[in-house]
Amino acid sequence: MLDIYTLSMLFSIASFTLATVLTPGPNNLMLLSSGLNFGFRRSLPHMAGIAFGFPFMVICVGLGVGVVFELFPFVYNILKIIGISYLFWMAWQIAINDTSLNQEKYKKSKPFTFAQSVLFQWVNPKAWIMAITSTATFTKGDENTFIQVFIIAFIYMLSGFISTSSWTIGGVFLKKIIKDVKTIKIFNISMAILIVASILPFIFEM
Repeated sequence: MLDIYTLSMLFSIASFTLATVLTPGPNNLMLLSSGLNFGFRRSLPHMAGIAFGFPFMVICVGLGVGVVFELFPFVYNILKIIGISYLFWMAWQIAINDTSLNQEKYKKSKPFTFAQSVLFQWVNPKAWIMAITSTATFTKGDENTFIQVFIIAFIYMLSGFISTSSWTIGGVFLKKIIKDVKTIKIFNISMAILIVASILPFIFEM
């Protein structure tokens, strides 16, 4: 690995990945809400879908999907529109969610599955920006590009476990503090507003 990246380069990649995955965005805000509404154990498939799904996306982008967007920008715009529309719908679902203190609704409601979480990465505007930026910045464009992309994806996977666990645990911790339905609803509405706010920059870019 050191033949491809120096220790300082690896540190730079790790710092970049941690900074991008730990900051608020659709994935993290949804995990915070999931931790509060469903608990840590039921949120595990959602967490795993992000931790494995996004690195897979990085590999795909690094090995050629990004070129498709350069040749056909409208494809990226279509995906962005689909992603933003889906995030608005998810924000609405979170805003009206009141399952965490209602045992009957809690048993019937379902958090994200692993597959849903993996697929969500492909319509998440922030995920696209992160994948394109990281592969464009940290690959050298030489014969080792294939290995470089996999190293970046692996570091993202490790960072993803830290990020997904932290945000979900944050939601679980909040549930111990928040004990009434009214406050839960206020929290969920706040999360929905923050999710919408997190995608506004991508809307203004269109």
